[in-house]
Amino acid sequence: MGIWDKLQAEVNRAGRAAQGAFDEGRLRLEIFRVRQLADKAAQALGYAVYRARAKGEELDPAAWDRLSAVLKEHEAEAARLEAELARQGQEAPASPDAAPGEASPADAKQPEAAPAAPAATPPEASP
Repeated sequence: MGIWDKLQAEVNRAGRAAQGAFDEGRLRLEIFRVRQLADKAAQALGYAVYRARAKGEELDPAAWDRLSAVLKEHEAEAARLEAELARQGQEAPASPDAAPGEASPADAKQPEAAPAAPAATPPEASP
C-alpha cells in the first residue's frame, strides 16, 4: 500500500499547486481589471478638466470631488489586491524539488501590464 500512499500524496500536492496557480491567475486578472477602471477614471477626470479649461472655466468642485473619489477608490482597491497577491506569494512554500538557491515558480515575478495610453481624441461632450 506504500505506493498508493505516495501516489495519493503526489496527486494532492499537484492539486494544491494547481489551485494556487489558479488563485494567483484570478487575482492577477482582478488587479488588471481594477487598474483598467482606475485608468478610465483618470481619463474621465482629465477630459473633464480639459473641457472646463477649453471653455475658460474651472472644473466644478462637485465634479472634481466625484471623479477623484472614483479614482481613489479604484487605486485603493488595486493596492489592496496587490498586497493580497504579495501575501499569497509569501505563503507559497518553495518547491521541494527545487535545488538549493534555485527559485521556485511561485517566486518568479510576472511583468506588470503597462497602463493604457489615453485616447488621441476626446469623446464628444455629454449633455
